[in-house]
Amino acid sequence: MADSKPLFSLDGDPMAAEALLRDVFGIVVDEVIRKGTSASEKVCEWKEPEELKRLLDLELRSQGEAPEQILARCRAVIRYSVKTCHPHFFNQLFSGLDPHSLAGRVITESLNTSQYTYEIAPVFVLMEEEVLKKLRALVGWSSGDGVFCPGGSISNMYAMNLARYQRYPDCKQRGLRGLPPLALFTSKECHYSIKKGAAFLGLGTDSVWIVKTDERGKMMPEDLERQISLAEAEGAVPFLVSATSGTTVLGAFDPLEAIADVCQRHGLWLHVDAAWGGSVLLSQTHRHLLDGIQRADSVAWNPHKLLAAGLQCSALLLRDTSNLLRRCHGSQASYLFQQDKFYDVALDTGDKMVQCGRRVDCLKLWLMWKAQGGQGLEQRVDRAFALAWYLVEELKKREGFELVIEPEFVNVCFWFVPPSLRGKQENPDYSERLAKVAPVLKERMVKEGSMMIGYQPHGTRGNFFRMVVANPALTRADMDFLLNELERLGQDL
Repeated sequence: MADSKPLFSLDGDPMAAEALLRDVFGIVVDEVIRKGTSASEKVCEWKEPEELKRLLDLELRSQGEAPEQILARCRAVIRYSVKTCHPHFFNQLFSGLDPHSLAGRVITESLNTSQYTYEIAPVFVLMEEEVLKKLRALVGWSSGDGVFCPGGSISNMYAMNLARYQRYPDCKQRGLRGLPPLALFTSKECHYSIKKGAAFLGLGTDSVWIVKTDERGKMMPEDLERQISLAEAEGAVPFLVSATSGTTVLGAFDPLEAIADVCQRHGLWLHVDAAWGGSVLLSQTHRHLLDGIQRADSVAWNPHKLLAAGLQCSALLLRDTSNLLRRCHGSQASYLFQQDKFYDVALDTGDKMVQCGRRVDCLKLWLMWKAQGGQGLEQRVDRAFALAWYLVEELKKREGFELVIEPEFVNVCFWFVPPSLRGKQENPDYSERLAKVAPVLKERMVKEGSMMIGYQPHGTRGNFFRMVVANPALTRADMDFLLNELERLGQDL
C-alpha cells in the first residue's frame, strides 16, 4: 500500500506541483489582483447559501480530482468571494491590497514556519523584534517588549492577563481562587473584545465597569474617577483601564493624558486599544489625536487596518522591560526551549506567548515598510484623512445626506434620507422609518455587487451608514461614486 498513490496526487512530482502553482498564481493575479481591484468589476457575486453550496460542491470525497478540476475550483472560490481589495469595499476597518505586503504573505505561507524559536525561524525572530522596536518608538518608548498576536481582540486579552499577573503573580499557579474580586474600566464605546476577554480570563463580564462617553464617543475621565470609587466601595480591586484610540463606529480617540493621570493616581495599568487608530502615529499632522499614548503600559495596534498590511497583522506593545510576557506565559517546555542550545536562547521568543505554533506576521509589514518607507506610509494615512474630509464636504452639499457627527478620523457616519422622508423629521414615525433605510440599501448594493458599506444602530440612534476610508488606492471619484450609488439605490424609497 505504501507504493500506491491516491488518484491525481502530486506527491513526489515536483514538476507537476510547480506547474499547478504557476497556474494558481496566474489565476490569483488575473482574478484577484487585476479584476478584484478594478472599479468596473463587482465587489461580490451574491448567492444564497444553498445555491452557493451547490456551486462550490463542498463535499470532501475519497478520490482526488484532476489538476484541471482543482484550477476550476480555485476560480470558483475567488469568483464567489467578496473582493476586499475592491475600491468600493467600504465594509470593514480593513480594505485594499498592498502588493509588497501580499508578496510578504506569499513568502510567509511558502516557508510555512512557526515563530517560536531562532532554530527554525532565524530571519523572522530578528525581523519581528526590529518591527516591534519601530512600532514602540512611534508610541514613544525607547525600550520595551511586544509580540504579534492573532488579532486585536487577542492583543487586548493579553494586556488584561499581563495586568492581572503583574498585580497578582500567584494567579499563574493558584488561579482565581487566590484573587479578590477585580475591576477593570473601559468606555461604552470600547471594542466588544474587552468583555469577551474578561469572560475568557475568568474575571467575568461583571468585572467590567463601563465609563460614560461624551457626545463624540470619548471616555469621560471624571466618570472614570467615579466608577473607580464605586468599584472600591463595592469591595472590588481596580487593576486596569482600557482606553480606545479609534473607536469602531464613531472613530473617537479617548483623552489619554487625562486618563493616564487617573491611572497614575490609582496605580492602575493603562492599556490603549489602538487597533484601529494606532497607525495615525505615523502622521505628523494627525498624531496629536493619540497624545499621551507614551504613558500607557500596553498598546494594541493593527497595521492590517489603516496601513493595509494584510490580515492579519496585530501587535501588542509593552513598555515593560522586566520580561513580564515570559514570566506571565512561560512554561519552559524542555522539548522546544532547551537551555543548552548552541546559540543565545533568549532569541527563542515562543515562551512569551500563550500559543505554541505561531504564524509569521512581521514579514508583510516589514517588506511593505521597506518599499514605502515611513514617509510613504505617512502619506497613506494623511491621504485617508484628506479623502474623508472631501467626502464630508461633498455629503453636506447633497440633499438627503445627514451626518451623525463631524468626524475626527476616517469613519464617516451618516444617514441617507430617501425622498419619501425628506422634510418629515417632525413626524412621529420618522426615526423608525429612517432606521429601515440602511438595511434595504445594503441588501440592494450587495445583491447587485456594486459596493459594500456597513451600517449599525448606535445608542438611541437608528441605523446609519459607517463609511470607512482605508483603502490606499481610493480616489475622490470613489467618494463620488459612493454618494451617487446611494442616491440611485434609494431613489424609489
